[in-house]
Amino acid sequence: MTRRGSYAKGIAKREQILTVALELVARQGFRRTSIRDISEAVGLTQAGLLHYFESKDELWVEILRRRDAIDDASDWDADDPAQLLSAIVRHNAEVPGLVQMFVNLSAAAATDQEHPAHAYFRERYEKSRRVMAADFRRMQEDGRLRTDVDPDELTSVLLAVSDGMQIQWLFDPSRDMAAHVELVARLAIADVAAVSAS
Repeated sequence: MTRRGSYAKGIAKREQILTVALELVARQGFRRTSIRDISEAVGLTQAGLLHYFESKDELWVEILRRRDAIDDASDWDADDPAQLLSAIVRHNAEVPGLVQMFVNLSAAAATDQEHPAHAYFRERYEKSRRVMAADFRRMQEDGRLRTDVDPDELTSVLLAVSDGMQIQWLFDPSRDMAAHVELVARLAIADVAAVSAS
């Protein structure tokens, strides 16, 4: 019984750490949030905090996973995958620290297969491409997406625009990330009737 109770307490503490870390990174920024900040906020030493994670990088990856879980559980009021992506990107402008974290870790993980975030990003992109492309195929079947647009290519382009605009937005927050995602989507969805009739 004691072991089970300790295990449950460990899970609860890990959840608390992730919740607090997510809030701190979103508010303070990725580079300005240290392990010390997080450990102090949850009443642990730095060594005590890292007892719950294999490394600092694993903690950062788990924060991104937590963010994804929250996004997945949210009601974005979107009719198609492009609107959904746009809504998420628009929300990201409200949490610049998480955008900083995403951009930093994705660049590090893309260039180093041994990086703790590499598997996370590879799986995340594979899932995003699979789900969005399937939704775009359904839109084509329903007559809501041009038939001359490849759903897989559209998905890759929208994800690239989203990620690229996040980088531009970090340099210049006046850039409207979501508007650029919406522009590409409009180009693919526009004139469905005209293209279908020709």
